[in-house]
Amino acid sequence: MPDHPPRARDLGVVIGDLPPGPANAITDVGGVRVGHTTLISGEGPLKVGEGPVRTGVTVIVPGSDDPWGEPVTAGAHRLNGNGELTGLEWIREAGLLTTCIGLTNTHSVGVVRDALIAAATDARPPDEIRWYLPVVGETYDGDMSDINGHHVRAEHVRAALAGASGGRVEEGGVGSGTGMVSHGFKGGIGTSSRVVGGHTVGVLVQANHGTRARLMVGGIPVGRAIGPDEVPDPRGDDRPGTGSIIVIVATDAPLLPGQCTRLAQRSALGVGRTGGAGENGSGDLMLAFATGNRGLRTLADSLEHETEPVALRAVTAATLDALFYAAIEATEEAIVNALVAGRTMIGANGTTAHGIPHDRLAQLAGAPKGV
Repeated sequence: MPDHPPRARDLGVVIGDLPPGPANAITDVGGVRVGHTTLISGEGPLKVGEGPVRTGVTVIVPGSDDPWGEPVTAGAHRLNGNGELTGLEWIREAGLLTTCIGLTNTHSVGVVRDALIAAATDARPPDEIRWYLPVVGETYDGDMSDINGHHVRAEHVRAALAGASGGRVEEGGVGSGTGMVSHGFKGGIGTSSRVVGGHTVGVLVQANHGTRARLMVGGIPVGRAIGPDEVPDPRGDDRPGTGSIIVIVATDAPLLPGQCTRLAQRSALGVGRTGGAGENGSGDLMLAFATGNRGLRTLADSLEHETEPVALRAVTAATLDALFYAAIEATEEAIVNALVAGRTMIGANGTTAHGIPHDRLAQLAGAPKGV
């Protein structure tokens, strides 16, 4: 069993007003699964090709082992585009997510994309005609890891897929979040969920963004209170606002593609509530998908098998507003969970990303006494 670090609510830090799902994770959306492969090796001076290595890969299975055969509606948003999330042009065009989602470091996007294609094609008849445009996102872990050593390989993607599961999700410096730094603290993977109006909204983030001074938790300026004189910032003052965040939003509500796009947009407000500003040096990219319209087919399958149109369901405006609030709160808490789970890590050239001090966070964020 993994040694789970605490989460924000374990410290008495509660974000927002809406209730979370059972696992308080993106996996609270039925069928959604998450898997990680974490790569940690070496220490000391950076030697390209040798290490130190502090990186990995995370995959999200969006409700079906064969997303091409059972796609879901989807939409995307860009807060700032100094980053990469592949496959978005087809999502914008078709409004469908037809692959699993991969997350990794900036220089490993290609190998993760290719590995997801290989895993999908290996499971299908060799003469079947399909095209795959995987969604793979990245953030930069080169401050902590030998990013130019290309240590993420296809077998690591396959291991993450094989290990993908529901329930509790490992957070912090695991998988694709292994070498990430957020708001001057150790960052990485974080997740949260909200239940509203009979629907669940779950969020997973790869947090590698933000500046220390702007960090807010529940409206409290935590970053100003815990300055670099108390907890050193590995990036210092040289590159303020550099880094990126990927936000993946899932819901079981029946949404049209345009509604998914709007849900992705609202998740950016959760980034803003924690102090993210979409700075020029940051890649802040959001994807939302909805599993509530079952029985959809891809264009190729529709041309071959279907003669009748497929009926889509959509929530009303009032329900959509509730989902907006859920996405905002879940995104904010997912970022805080990534920080709380981020254990101090020493990377390449001795660069140290310190975990946020739990006692100080609980004190500043107004946790009840004795928690």
